[in-house]
Amino acid sequence: MIRKAKISDVKEIQKLLTSFASRGEMLSRSLSELYEALRDFYVFEEEGMLLGTSALHIVWEDLAEVRSVAVAESAGRRGIGSQVVGACIDEARTLGLKRLFCLTYKPDFFAKFGFKIADKSELPHKVWGDCIKCVKFPDCDEIAMVLDL
Repeated sequence: MIRKAKISDVKEIQKLLTSFASRGEMLSRSLSELYEALRDFYVFEEEGMLLGTSALHIVWEDLAEVRSVAVAESAGRRGIGSQVVGACIDEARTLGLKRLFCLTYKPDFFAKFGFKIADKSELPHKVWGDCIKCVKFPDCDEIAMVLDL
């Protein structure tokens, strides 16, 4: 089942994200950051276990980022990632956003939703607030992708 995240999910969300961050596949998120951004998050829960998450982070009046997409390795290849990202896209449309972007190492996954590879310079500077926290900054090797809604 997909639902909006609750306070009680934050530590499990962090565990999921940390498993990918430890391999350099996404940014690590502190508990403080997760509590502050909790309303951005969707989770996929099954039999009381949190198996997937994603977040829709609004950047500006017409732009948001799909971020923190993670699925438990034990639950991979079941469409959970697609479902949580789909929830973010649906919410973006409901809110009237015009464009989404993501920074990813998995462009084929996001291409299934219609995201297209873009030059990072197309994204506004406001987007890069999290980037300065990244160990790979300024030599980012993630791929920028955009989806016009």
